Amino acid sequence: MTELSTAPSSRRTRDAASVTIWLTGLSGAGKSTVSALLAEALGAAGRRVEVLDGDVVRTQLSAGLGFSRADRDTNVRRVGWVCALLNRHGVDAIAALVSPYREARERLRAEIPRFVEVHMDCPLDVLVERDVKGLYRRALAGEIANFTGVSDPYEPPLSADVTCRSDAETPEQSAARIIDTLRARGFLS
Repeated sequence: MTELSTAPSSRRTRDAASVTIWLTGLSGAGKSTVSALLAEALGAAGRRVEVLDGDVVRTQLSAGLGFSRADRDTNVRRVGWVCALLNRHGVDAIAALVSPYREARERLRAEIPRFVEVHMDCPLDVLVERDVKGLYRRALAGEIANFTGVSDPYEPPLSADVTCRSDAETPEQSAARIIDTLRARGFLS
């Protein structure tokens, strides 16, 4: 019978081949769109990749969590754990979550060896214009509580690896800049 190695050295080899790309920003800033483009580009380069989109995660992995700070941090921690697990198995992980609190994101950066934080930045007035569901208008009218960026805080990264202004560049341009950063940091050849 053949034994499978779980020695740290073999685990590091698999880790070295994968990366976590964490897109953070307000609702409607372009996280899901850019993460889909990144997944397509990485897949076309022959890499194994999974996208963890905040809306899907909320209905599956984090069903039952609310929007308190503790629940939001739990959601981020769960997704970070899945990203690290994927990375250990040689899979690139792309997380697209609002993840409003800087401390929770910084914990992930410390725990995940190859972590790239992308701030999807967009002014609130542009997000309100883009909002086909009317969520921002309702939140601004006080009809939705705990809405990040309106009635709940969003703490932008102090030192994101990439900042994309979705009001000033196309999703394709944002994805290309992220790919360039991965190459520059030696995470992608």
